[in-house]
Amino acid sequence: MSASGGTKAIVAALGANLSIAVAKFVAFAFSGSSSMLAEGVHSVADSGNQALLLLGRKRSQRKASEEHPFGYGRERYIYSFLVAIVLFSVGGLFALYEGYQKIKHPHDLDHWYWPVGVLVFAIIAEIFSFRTAINESNRIRGTQSWTAFIRRAKAPELPVVLLEDLGALVGLILALGGVGLALLTGDPVWDGIGTVCIGVLLVLIAIILAVETKSLLLGESAAPEALQQIREAIVDGERVTRIIHMRTLHLGPEELLVAAKVAVESHESAAEVARAIDEAEGRIREAVPIARVIYLEPDLYRAEAAKAL
Repeated sequence: MSASGGTKAIVAALGANLSIAVAKFVAFAFSGSSSMLAEGVHSVADSGNQALLLLGRKRSQRKASEEHPFGYGRERYIYSFLVAIVLFSVGGLFALYEGYQKIKHPHDLDHWYWPVGVLVFAIIAEIFSFRTAINESNRIRGTQSWTAFIRRAKAPELPVVLLEDLGALVGLILALGGVGLALLTGDPVWDGIGTVCIGVLLVLIAIILAVETKSLLLGESAAPEALQQIREAIVDGERVTRIIHMRTLHLGPEELLVAAKVAVESHESAAEVARAIDEAEGRIREAVPIARVIYLEPDLYRAEAAKAL
């Protein structure tokens, strides 16, 4: 994922959520709608999440040190995982609690036009943010389905923003439905039911984000397309005759570690082997530019030993 594309989507979402949060709290102050309060907290949580994504991106750009020789690229995964925790606790659990309280102790809505007007404004703003995230994602998604894109993306920012914006839009529709039913039926319990539905939605999205980000934190290999390109780049059929075994690991969204044991001819001199390894490394970097850390170990191919690896 391009850095500019991810940042553009994050900034668009941050601007939309800050303006929406202010409007929602104003509507809550005038109407007493629990859906408005839950949605206001949701927007604040989302704004904090976007700030975390921007901070994680900035911190991941620090240079490698003796203590962290492979750099700080994984900080983007850590901050994305924090986003899932914030969305679960501040957004989801708070909405569930507020909805329960509203159902248990219902009270009529005051100045109903405030929450309705704010929800319409918020839906328009979220559509703008969601469209920006979709456009930026389409530049790198290729032929993947949206589900595959979210599951396989090595850069976490766009999938996080996509799911957040989707959750925000659905949550706004639920809030509008809860407020509308409360007005039509005269029963404010519907406002609380809408709030509970928002809480369930946010908890589910937070769990999805946590599961996907945990996989990145544990360490994922290169994408299948990149693996094939690396294999083809290593073997030249002359000095490097085959790959005995290979491992890849994302040190960050845009930094890949490649480690492989490769077979060379037994009659080659040390100088020829070293030159073959250097050439193979060059081919790998040309084929997959994010392959920044490469370790190639030359060896003689033995079928029995290869099976044990």
